[in-house]
Amino acid sequence: MPVLDELATRLGPALVTDPGALQPYRTDRSGWTTADEPLALVRARSIEDVQAALRFATAHRVPVVPRGAGTGLAGGSVGTAGSLVLDVSGMDRVLEIDVEDEVAVVQAGVVTDDLARELAPHGLWWPPDPASRAISTVGGNVATNAGGLLCAKYGVTRESVLGLAVVLADGRLVRLGRRTVKGVTGYDLTALLIGSEGTLGVVVEATLKLRRIDTTPAVTVAGTFASVEDAAAAAAAITASGLRPAALELMDAASCAAIDALYAARGETTPLAGRGAFLLVRTDGAAAEAEAARAVALLTEVGGAAERSTDEATGERLLALRRSAHPAFMRLGEVLIEDVAVPRSALPAMFRAIERISVEHGLPIPTVAHAGDGNLHPNVVIPPTLPHAPGEIPDAVWSAADAIFTAAMALGGTLTGEHGVGVLKRRWIERELGEDVLELSRRVKAAFDPLGILNPGKAL
Repeated sequence: MPVLDELATRLGPALVTDPGALQPYRTDRSGWTTADEPLALVRARSIEDVQAALRFATAHRVPVVPRGAGTGLAGGSVGTAGSLVLDVSGMDRVLEIDVEDEVAVVQAGVVTDDLARELAPHGLWWPPDPASRAISTVGGNVATNAGGLLCAKYGVTRESVLGLAVVLADGRLVRLGRRTVKGVTGYDLTALLIGSEGTLGVVVEATLKLRRIDTTPAVTVAGTFASVEDAAAAAAAITASGLRPAALELMDAASCAAIDALYAARGETTPLAGRGAFLLVRTDGAAAEAEAARAVALLTEVGGAAERSTDEATGERLLALRRSAHPAFMRLGEVLIEDVAVPRSALPAMFRAIERISVEHGLPIPTVAHAGDGNLHPNVVIPPTLPHAPGEIPDAVWSAADAIFTAAMALGGTLTGEHGVGVLKRRWIERELGEDVLELSRRVKAAFDPLGILNPGKAL
């Protein structure tokens, strides 16, 4: 295509126009697929590649869709009509590990698990722990302000990032934040960029705040309950008591059954079979034993049965069960993976609402939750008998999702705790933010991206 000749001269083989190569960039892990055709793909290997792509896009008014590993669950990195998809997953180097200051500088395409492996020999780790950590990238974590299993105690991505290198829409490179633990000079643009879903700039590097690995054995508590409401009440009691477990994960009966079936297909057994609900509590640090004992007492007070273990292999196996929820649900059929959050005290009420919505809409909705921070993942299963085109989400499923969002907001909650808005939740965003806040947000975007070329149609 003649308009791309200029960019091809600069980027060479990094520029891809083959329709077959573009096809995977029309979807993400949500399963939703756009009918739109991107213009081309840039497989960036350097900051200079990113700058060249954005300068070209500005000059020719071409929309740009930043993308990492494509593990998003809201359509935020899906290529749009006529867009340049800017894939930064090839920028995957750890540039620096500073043991003394507990800081790492990494490129955006570094995979979360790969970073963990590089940090471990130095006795360091980075807290963000999304379920997709084996394949998701640091840049994607930054773009969505990702959370995960450990964020109840250690926070989401924003709490573990000190600075960013960002290429703006016109190709300028800016460095935001700092290496110091404290710093309040100017507006906190680093925090603003985190969670902005590629609509304000393209993150190319991140300066990360690390933690020392605590060698004190962690303690894992496995709690089983007759009902998910009892398990949710136990989780709420734990957080209300002042305990802050490293992980507090809840699986309802349908989730337990799906995960158990996944393992059974591999010839393995789990402690989830036949459970009304399962609550996983993991404590760490110097007070791990005392906190675990208190958690056991709270679980039994609400009618649960609890087992405690200091065996690391047992703990990792239970965490692996929780992380296998998504592949377990995919065996049930196509799934709309949702992501609402409510105040922790409202967890029992939100689980009741999801059970009611499942019955009313006649759709299975297995639900897992990061119960320590009130973040639930209702998974609306699309029955094979429900007519819909491949990659589309039927109206009946959206109706159930609308009921879930409405219930969450009525309880003082939010549309998304960690997945982001992307494309799939844009129709509900004004209901949560309100017209005035949405207008302010759009003014902020216009300041960063006056031509509106960065990930248009996403997030706002």
